[in-house]
Amino acid sequence: MDSKKILRFCLENGLLVDKDVLNLFSESSDIDSVKTLLSKIKNNTNQKIITKHTLDANKEKVNQIFLELPEEKQKKLEKFKIKLGLSIEISKEVTHSKRGLAEKQGQSFSKERTQQTPEERYKNREDKDQKEKNDQEKQDNKTKRPSVEILDMPNIESKKLDVKDFVVYFRNRLKMMRKFIQQHSDMKKLVSINKISGNTQGCSVIGLVSEKRITKNKNILLEVEDLTGSIRVLINKNKPDLYEEAQNITLDSVMGFSGGGNSEILFANKIVFPDLMLPERKRSNKEEIALFIGDLHVGSENFMEENFLKFIDYLNGNVPNTPEVKKIKYILVAGDVIAGAGIYAGQEDDLNIEGVEEQYEKVAELFSKIRKDITIIICPGNHDAMRIMEPQPVLDEKYAGSLYELENVVLVRNPSNVLIGKNNEFSGMNVLFYHGYSFHYYADNIPELLEEKAKNKPDMIMKFLLKNRHLAPSHSSTLYFPLKEDPFLIKEAPDIFLVGHTHKSTVSYYNNIFLVSCSCWESKTSFQEKMGNEPDYCKVPALNLKTRAVKILDFE
Repeated sequence: MDSKKILRFCLENGLLVDKDVLNLFSESSDIDSVKTLLSKIKNNTNQKIITKHTLDANKEKVNQIFLELPEEKQKKLEKFKIKLGLSIEISKEVTHSKRGLAEKQGQSFSKERTQQTPEERYKNREDKDQKEKNDQEKQDNKTKRPSVEILDMPNIESKKLDVKDFVVYFRNRLKMMRKFIQQHSDMKKLVSINKISGNTQGCSVIGLVSEKRITKNKNILLEVEDLTGSIRVLINKNKPDLYEEAQNITLDSVMGFSGGGNSEILFANKIVFPDLMLPERKRSNKEEIALFIGDLHVGSENFMEENFLKFIDYLNGNVPNTPEVKKIKYILVAGDVIAGAGIYAGQEDDLNIEGVEEQYEKVAELFSKIRKDITIIICPGNHDAMRIMEPQPVLDEKYAGSLYELENVVLVRNPSNVLIGKNNEFSGMNVLFYHGYSFHYYADNIPELLEEKAKNKPDMIMKFLLKNRHLAPSHSSTLYFPLKEDPFLIKEAPDIFLVGHTHKSTVSYYNNIFLVSCSCWESKTSFQEKMGNEPDYCKVPALNLKTRAVKILDFE
């Protein structure tokens, strides 16, 4: 078994396993049995770090866990039991427990049977039949549920930060971006900045933009750095197309410049963005539909519950003349499922459910009404009960435990890449989840976006970020944790780019990448009015993975 799948499952469920235990589990060919065992060990021992020592120290509990597994699963984990030194003890306990059970049944069966009335015996038989039916339905739903694979979730470290962490973060970003940009046909005679000497008629450099200003002659002057040094890059106002591109360059972005000059200054003729594109729009071999929602803000007194219940009725086939609902297999949620608490001054006046745990319980209650063959994938947002610093971890089980109990819910981090629709004949569609906390910065600071009032046109911001190949290129655009590997850098072009946060519903394409921004399920609050927000309500974009047909469902 691929150990990466086990590690991914552990990360999603707040577990850590050491190398020895991971190697033992990897020998099993049945990942479902391993997942079941890991979940039970976590729940029964209250341990989130599983080592050999942990298993030895909790031997009795581990034995009991094995006993509770179906015999088929026990056989599949036989090697694990033997290597852990549990096999003999478990075998004995199984024998004794079965014998004891048989003896007890023999002693009490006739007594219980004679004491029961015919009505009681019928009721017991009915209960047993219902349980078997429910178990079968669960198994059927699991079989029907579509494929979901988490491709990339940033590994979130917990440590004290210092300046070195930010230096490493930006250096690694520069190295990675350089690999993408240097492949561009305009990057001819590419050199490191410290190699430029004397007068150079034609060369190219790749660097991070650390400063940007307008000269007295109205030209744009950039300070660009690579790992070897820095140089000034001038974009002349007499080159209108180039000048317009340069106006929309954001600080800390990485890009390429070609032109002529000397070791002090480069006069740019071309600007190369890292950019992203797909050669074609993928089509699945199966007609499955994905829906996109976000910003429910459950717990707000303005949560539009009746509208959301209409949505659920539609999903469950209770709306006439909607045969397409059977094809709906995914609901992708772009964060902010709850209103949260203390997000803005005076928010307590806008809440009808004050506790975040109770808010998540309400979310779980609503999602539990949705038919179980639909997979619901949820990433967090800034209103969810966790740190605002990005990347954000999966929803915390401490507060959102009720969501962990729903069998068709998958929790991912923010940002994350998730593969949906994969089967033997189709490679699946890569969905990039990002809630969108950085969006307001670019809407307020990039001239083109400011002029177009992009707060109400989030797809413009999405295109801008894809062009920069980064979800938050400027240092001050979001609160972030500087990991060694930049979690905001987009390594591969996604098939679908999904965001929330702005409460505006838009769908469009950029270089064959499908862009989706979600509306909200909360009517306008006094805070939103103060901020000048004009939300869209209860709009649900639907994408057919086979035909690529797009439809906007309206539950307002």
